[in-house]
Order: sequence, then C-alpha cells, then structure tokens
Amino acid sequence: QVQLVESGGGLVQPGGSLRLSCAASGSGFSPNTMAWYRQAPGKQRELVATMASGGGSKYADSVKGRFTISRDNAKNTVYLQMDSLKPEDTAVYYCYAYTVWPSATYWGKGTLVTVSS
Repeated sequence: QVQLVESGGGLVQPGGSLRLSCAASGSGFSPNTMAWYRQAPGKQRELVATMASGGGSKYADSVKGRFTISRDNAKNTVYLQMDSLKPEDTAVYYCYAYTVWPSATYWGKGTLVTVSS
C-alpha cells in the first residue's frame, strides 16, 4: 500500500522560508512524477511544482524564482524549498505522485503553511 506523508509546514512570517518534505512508502513504489499542489481557503487546488524522475521540473508562475522542487529518488522523497514567502502562499500543501504502470495517482493528506505576521 502506497502512502505519501508530508512534513515541514507551519507558521512563518512574510519573507521567510520553509522546506516541505514528502516521503513515499510502498513496496516497489517508483513514481514517474512527484509534485506539490496547494489549496487555499475557498479556492481550488492548484499545481505548485512538479518534477519527473529524470529531473525535469515545472513551476506555477506565482512561485517561479521563489520555490524549488527537488527529489531523492533513492528515498522516494520530494522536497519543496519555499523562500520569500508571501501571505498569498498560505494554503494546505499536498504531495502528489504518479506512476505510468500501473497508471495511478496518489495524494498525501496535506500540511498547512501559514504566512502571516
């Protein structure tokens, strides 16, 4: 059974930094894509950043230059380094994984990030 467990959320002041981690567990689990999504209160869930197993990454325009996604494939762990945080970054951040075969998607339960003074 595959599980994604996020950690690293919390309260931070505007301009501060946080690093989120997501550890994936499951026998033989090797996701092709791992990503971070977020959902702010009253808004739809949106893609923040994604990274393929080969290392290619993409970012939402709103976080480009401030957030960095990285992966440790050996540990099945994905990270999100968030710098220069803004109040509008406040949201629940969810870890996501996708496997090509079998075709399946997986979600973590989320970790809350609050940016406030």
